[in-house]
Amino acid sequence: MKNFSFPILAIALFVLSGCQTGPFAKSQTTPLCPVIEAPACPVCKVQSCPQPEPTVPPQAEKKDNSVPEPRLQTIGEREWALVEPSDLVLEARIDTGAETSSIHAENIQLIEKDGKRWVRFNLSNPQTGAAIPLERRLHRRILVKQKTGSRSDRRYVVRMWLTLGESRVWVDVSLSDRDDFELPLLIGRNMLMDNFSVDVSAHHTLAKPALQAEEQ
Repeated sequence: MKNFSFPILAIALFVLSGCQTGPFAKSQTTPLCPVIEAPACPVCKVQSCPQPEPTVPPQAEKKDNSVPEPRLQTIGEREWALVEPSDLVLEARIDTGAETSSIHAENIQLIEKDGKRWVRFNLSNPQTGAAIPLERRLHRRILVKQKTGSRSDRRYVVRMWLTLGESRVWVDVSLSDRDDFELPLLIGRNMLMDNFSVDVSAHHTLAKPALQAEEQ
């Protein structure tokens, strides 16, 4: 019985000493950390910069929707004009420096009719020299300073139809003594504006207006 116990004890001591010095002892005293692989970084989608929109050339981008202004009729420094009422065709001087049109009149009188002021005057027919009596409602008065002196004239202004070519305009006309002027009718800016452009080197570019019998 004693002979078998010694070998068994020796084997047990050998096994215990092997656990302490062999690979098992290392694992017991110093535990090994598991190796953890780093997770793969997901591939991000590369963001591309937006491409700039193509620019439109200024000449193609700009679109002019405005209606072109009508071209004004060009007239000369002298033209034939129809005056209504009276149906007189008079040679007129075109003057862009004058604000108001003017006509030669005689026997100018301010009268009253039905509580309103009218002007009685005569126009002269250049072909026959006959006087044409007219009465027109007084529209206003203007003060005109003479170029040759300091004297100013106060003139009556009435409204009449003046026709140049195909243009018939209801316009203010001042009544004055134009015996000292070559032509009996002066057409100023109040008729020319927005209707005509003037070429001072030209004369009688328009056809003579036809006479009209209707009274305005």
